[in-house]
Amino acid sequence: MKIGIVTDSTSDLPAYLIEQHAIQVVPSILVLDGKEYADGIGITREEFYNRLPSFQTQPTTAAPSIGDFITAYETLFSQGCDHIISIHAASQLTTIVNVARQAAQEFPDKVTCIDSGSLSLGLGFQVVAAAEEAEFGLKPALDAIESTRKRLHVSAALDTMEYLKRSGRVPAAVAALGGILSIKPLIELTNGEVKAIGAVRTTKQADERMLNFLLSGGEYERLAILHTNAEPRAKQLLDELMQNVRMSIPRDIIFVNVTTVIGTHVGPNGLGFAAVKKYSR
Repeated sequence: MKIGIVTDSTSDLPAYLIEQHAIQVVPSILVLDGKEYADGIGITREEFYNRLPSFQTQPTTAAPSIGDFITAYETLFSQGCDHIISIHAASQLTTIVNVARQAAQEFPDKVTCIDSGSLSLGLGFQVVAAAEEAEFGLKPALDAIESTRKRLHVSAALDTMEYLKRSGRVPAAVAALGGILSIKPLIELTNGEVKAIGAVRTTKQADERMLNFLLSGGEYERLAILHTNAEPRAKQLLDELMQNVRMSIPRDIIFVNVTTVIGTHVGPNGLGFAAVKKYSR
């Protein structure tokens, strides 16, 4: 059985992994001043984050259309796939996986849609795990997703909670945390839920907390350093991790400026990571 893999652009997968595993990526939609942009087309991530604080109208986002998913599925079936795994961003935060499920109804029993419960490389690492096991069949690929999800840790230090508050995608108690004395909120994403895990007063303290989280996490199978147009901070975090590392880390650490569709809701100058712990028997 040949298994095809579909995801959406919130997975933040680098181009080389998309090409290597022949993954179909359906772009989400960014809306700026009433104009729709397919994620990654028409405006660069750097330009978007530079302009984000000054937009007169807050940008919004939208899920791809049912037709977009049908096209992706048809493409893989035309390439000889017998079944498709379609894995997407957390359903608590976006309707993307629900749209994918509607599209899958056009291909009865041939598309398995999965809610990753995550975003960015928290989603992307589940996609890659499935793609790596797809040659062995549907069950091994699905088992790989579940195993990765159980060992996943996604955390971030935001410059402000203002963008999350505007989006309405976090509980009021969490959103209120960011309004206290201009602190830097620390959050994690677990099973689709955004949780507050602390707060600090300075960017330096936020960076130190991210490093400590990484150093205390054990050994990693996969690791990505995430930022929203905060490349110098992200590089420093990676450098300090390499200098202080006391455990095994992957050779291929992914370094990514998070996609605009996520950045709309978390704001610029954020720093975080997505990590998959090594499997321990």
